[in-house]
Amino acid sequence: MAFVRNLLGAKKILGAANSKRATSAAPKGFLAVYVGESQKKRYVVPISFLSQPSFQAILSKSEEEFGFDHPMGGLTIPCPEDIFITVTSRLQ
Repeated sequence: MAFVRNLLGAKKILGAANSKRATSAAPKGFLAVYVGESQKKRYVVPISFLSQPSFQAILSKSEEEFGFDHPMGGLTIPCPEDIFITVTSRLQ
């Protein structure tokens, strides 16, 4: 059930990100995310990551801190860049 809730939350986040597509254009099948604690760096990740539990955990943290308002135009993920890279490198 948590998976379904997280996936629905991710779809809601994607909807918000897609509404600002002009500033965060990513290739079809990919999603723009901004990662970092103070300085945000843009990454483009495959949408398939949304179904991965470790990526969903990062998204949950993002939702807790930012809700569904992402001022950068893409998802804003408030975690250290090295942790994000470690998590996503295991998903590929």
